[in-house]
Parts: sequence; C-alpha cells; structure tokens
Amino acid sequence: MPTVTTAARLHFGFQNLSLAHERLYGGVGLALDEPRLTVEATRAETVQCDDPATEPYVRRVVDALDVPGAAVTVEERFPRHVGLGSGTQLSLATLIAVVRAYDRTADARTYAPQLGRGGRSGVGVAAFESGGFIVDGGHPTERFTAEPPAEGDWDVPPVLAHHHVPAHWRFVIVVPDTDPGQSGAAEDQSMRQAVERADPGIADEISTLLTRRLLPAIATRDHDDFGQAAARLGRLNGAWYADEQGGVYRPPAGALVESLASAPVISGAGQSSWGPTVWGLTTADYESEARDAGVLALDAADVDGTVRVVAPRNTGASLTE
Repeated sequence: MPTVTTAARLHFGFQNLSLAHERLYGGVGLALDEPRLTVEATRAETVQCDDPATEPYVRRVVDALDVPGAAVTVEERFPRHVGLGSGTQLSLATLIAVVRAYDRTADARTYAPQLGRGGRSGVGVAAFESGGFIVDGGHPTERFTAEPPAEGDWDVPPVLAHHHVPAHWRFVIVVPDTDPGQSGAAEDQSMRQAVERADPGIADEISTLLTRRLLPAIATRDHDDFGQAAARLGRLNGAWYADEQGGVYRPPAGALVESLASAPVISGAGQSSWGPTVWGLTTADYESEARDAGVLALDAADVDGTVRVVAPRNTGASLTE
C-alpha cells in the first residue's frame, strides 16, 4: 500500500503585494520536520475516505488523474487553517499516494494547479518536493492583478533560492486555541483587498532585507540574523495585512510574538501565514528553555494552546510501498 509522509511548513511572508511591481507575491518560508501528515491509498471503484475533511481532496485527485476512485486513509495529520500549510501537503500527499496505487508516476508541481495549489505561494509545493528554506519567484503581475486567474490556470512559481536549514536549528511552534486562520473565499477576499491597497515601498524594503540579510544569513548559517530578518519580513507583511487581520499580527498572535521574542533563547519570532500559529527560532541546545518560553507566551496572552519545538526538514515527502 503506497504511503506518503510529509510535514508542515512555515510561511514568513511575501516579497511583494503591490500591483506597481512586475512580480506579485513571491513566497518565503521553510519546511518543518513536524507536525507530520501520513496518507495511504489503494485502488477503488469509487472515492472511499472516512474523513469528511479529506474527501474533497481525494475527489479532486481522482478527477485530475482520471481514475475511477481510491480508498484513502489519513493516518497522521496536523491542524487545518492554522498557518502550517496543511491543505497543500494533504493535496499533494494524496496525489502521490493515489498515483502509486495505480502504478503510475506524476510530478506534484505539474498537478498542483489542478488541485488548487500554488496559486499564490509556491513554498508549500517546493517544501513537499525538497524541504529546506525556499524563496519563490511569484507570478507576473499582468496575469495575477488583484483578482487571480481562474483556478488551475497558473504555473506554480519557480524556486529562486533553496538552502538547507542547519540541522541544529529549532523552531518553537505555538498554536493558540483560537479561531482558524483565513482560507477559501474569505482568504481570497482579504488578499484582493490587501493587493489593491498595498504600498509598493514595503516591497522595496523587503527586497533589500531579502538580499542583504535573509539570504546571506541562511547561506552563512547565521542563526541570530536569520531569525531577526525573518521576523522583520513578517512585520513588513503585517503592514500590508493590518486592515484584514486586525493589526500587524492577527490577535492573539501579536501578544505571543512579543512575549516569545523577549525570551533570551529566541532569535526572532513571527506569525506563519494568516496564523494563528506563531514561530520562534532557537537551537537544539536550548530546546527546553524555548519550550518554556512558548508556554509562558500562551500564559501571558491568557489563551490555551499547544507548544512544540521542532527541527527543520531538508528533504521532500517520503514514499513507501
């Protein structure tokens, strides 16, 4: 039985949301080793899935592959719509599992648009392919404007930069028990409004930040500067989204980021995608202290939630048969 295992990703932000520039979006993020998602599939005459949340993904895969059906089981999963990229990972893991169940081959990047993935950021697709730290090239502004093309009528953005993340780096992942982040039609509406109002000057600052700090930091394995630069990228993105999410960060993410960033063992903190997940960067030497900082951040914000400290992932999804 084909089994595909993949994991979450962090999305630090976009390079540009302004229609004044030639390329729109351009995601920046990296792959995590946890939390993980495992999908198993076998051939079937119809779509069979015991998880109502997963079934729509299976139906899209079956339609895209033009096969009669598939029996799909999700053995391991992580929360949906919390900023960890579960939708893309579930879609692509289901695709590859079903493909192998039919003894076929398929390229995840090629099929992603048919599954509604890669329409803005290419980080999730690239993380599924090869893990690591990823910068994608975005889309031509002429095609994407404030209203994206019809679903599937795009190519997944090209990868401009890909780097292994040092194995001793660790990410504190804090997920507060609040309403999930935006997705679907609500996300489309928020993105459209953000793009229509986006200050092009922010994109210019991000360009400088990316080329002079973030990329050099990952290339030279400079832990402190990478964390601070990634945090700055998130704050600049938050200025674009402030009207849509109620501030630079989506509440209660702001309080969590402030508390987490103040901990001595944390080098930079921010919100992943639309949140509510918050990340902080530390190293393997300080896992225990970093976990405590995450718990204290939840206490300071007076919210319940989960805290884990995870390693980066420098490989793509795995397949066993």
